Amino acid sequence: MEPFTVLTAAAVPIDSPNVDTDQIIPARFLKQPRGDGYGRFLFHDLRRNEDGSLKRDYILNRKPFAQARIMVGERNFGCGSSREGAVYAIVDHGFRAVIAPSFGDIFHNNCCKNGVLPIVVSAGLAAALRGQLHAAPGATMTIDLEAQTLAAPDGAAHDFAVDPFHKHCLLEGLDDIRLTLEYETDIAAFEASASAEAPWL
Repeated sequence: MEPFTVLTAAAVPIDSPNVDTDQIIPARFLKQPRGDGYGRFLFHDLRRNEDGSLKRDYILNRKPFAQARIMVGERNFGCGSSREGAVYAIVDHGFRAVIAPSFGDIFHNNCCKNGVLPIVVSAGLAAALRGQLHAAPGATMTIDLEAQTLAAPDGAAHDFAVDPFHKHCLLEGLDDIRLTLEYETDIAAFEASASAEAPWL
């Protein structure tokens, strides 16, 4: 997992509230193996016509937002099912952070496990950020995880809160496997001790 330290990138506004995981990645794509191009499933049915062509008016298909790596959403972003594929699609499309007033709990946790920083801000600030992005398509934002600050397109700095454990894992690039391997020595010592105490197991 790529560590998250400081990210300066273009941001895209997603104005709809209650964006659920089926909108983020329709269920029929979950059977597809993750690999090159998995990000093409992101918002598939919103972004594409029935023949597979891109809808010109969908915001992620507009040129100024094509390279965005930060998403600014509305309330209850990532609600619905627990599918981790929703976060896979976000990551593989190139996004590293999602900012919103609130998130689905499981989606929030899946983001942290896959290198995406979910940032909770007030509804007013989220609306202001989206407004700035609409007014200046392609504008950038800067997120500093260590300092827990984000710089808006207008240059204003805003603090945000983050769970210390999630912050540690994101800064160090630790997914669940790498986190477990940090305790490899302790695990080996426990197994040796357990074997000595109960050799019949």
